[in-house]
Amino acid sequence: MLKIAVPNKGTLSENAVAMLREAGYAVRRDPKELIVADPRNQVEFFYLRPRDIATYVGSGALDVGITGRDLLLDSHSTAKEVEALDFGASTFRFAGPIGGFTTLGDLTGKRVATSYTSLVGDYLEAQGIEANLIHLDGAVESAVRLGVADAVADVVETGSTLRKQGLEIFGPVILESNAVLVSNDAAVAGLDTLLRRLQGVMVAHQYVLMDYDLPTALIDVATAITPGFESPTVSPLRGDDWVAVRVMVPRDDTNELMDRLYEIGARAILVSPIHAARI
Repeated sequence: MLKIAVPNKGTLSENAVAMLREAGYAVRRDPKELIVADPRNQVEFFYLRPRDIATYVGSGALDVGITGRDLLLDSHSTAKEVEALDFGASTFRFAGPIGGFTTLGDLTGKRVATSYTSLVGDYLEAQGIEANLIHLDGAVESAVRLGVADAVADVVETGSTLRKQGLEIFGPVILESNAVLVSNDAAVAGLDTLLRRLQGVMVAHQYVLMDYDLPTALIDVATAITPGFESPTVSPLRGDDWVAVRVMVPRDDTNELMDRLYEIGARAILVSPIHAARI
């Protein structure tokens, strides 16, 4: 039975559970449940702190897990990233008092507060920068105002929280992170099935099915607009001069593609969601 680690709380947990549910697995209904068996799919889920998941997987106690790339790198675990998932995106940056820092080199000898000391330490070492790292579990952006640190390294979305604390972003991006599937053994039984299912969910999120009718003479023009994931399906209609086309298209491009197809002469253009896929 494949043993899978799942984040136990937060948005990372909510998205991971939703994705696994869409992939056909039995997930917990009570947030207090720590272990959920799914004998039908030959898997067992263990709900753990996101920060601990890479450690459990790297030790071999569990086979695979879903965690953040940032947490994986910060753990120094032997677990390896198998697949990037389509949620949990975040960006890590340095920030300091407005006008206080310009380049990465300005951090030399300074105190840098972060919740990711291993990740940030590895990055600074690779850049040849020696700084004093201060580990904080949360509210890193307050560290400068409270006199604990000279600068911070933290997750940044819009930067508004940092600005409220009198900080500004400087230097290069430390890491672009998102949720990832990790494992310590790429050959573990059942991993391929789990991976295909998760990939199918991501395809279903990113694509839709588009059907439209078209004069036969316009097939080449239309399929250039909608080439599909591999190739469109073209079927004859009762009238000799018309065909029906079915194709996968990116969800975000749906309305633009419908407009372009209509302009060249396509009609009866319909869009349907994809609930599951195997590509």
